[in-house]
Amino acid sequence: MKSLSITGLILLAVSALLFYLTTDFTVGGITISHMMGVMAGVGIGLIIGGMVGYVSKGSALKAEEKRKEFKQLQKDKEELEKQAAEIAQREAELQRQNQNPQI
Repeated sequence: MKSLSITGLILLAVSALLFYLTTDFTVGGITISHMMGVMAGVGIGLIIGGMVGYVSKGSALKAEEKRKEFKQLQKDKEELEKQAAEIAQREAELQRQNQNPQI
């Protein structure tokens, strides 16, 4: 996103330079072709901005989905570890009971 902004500023500076060289910034020097150029530039900028926004939103949604999936996997892992610890504890108690039978 940062590089896109820098590219936009460079293109804006180039367009201001070209406008200065063709009209000397006088209102009387502005013609219909200048207005068409401005409108075309805005239109192209909106199209490119929309595409970049769409792509970045899609990648952000995918990244968020991966984070949620990772958190869920961590929770599942913790639950499995707790279950394994409980099973090991039960087995140890059973072994102690089998070794020391009290009748």
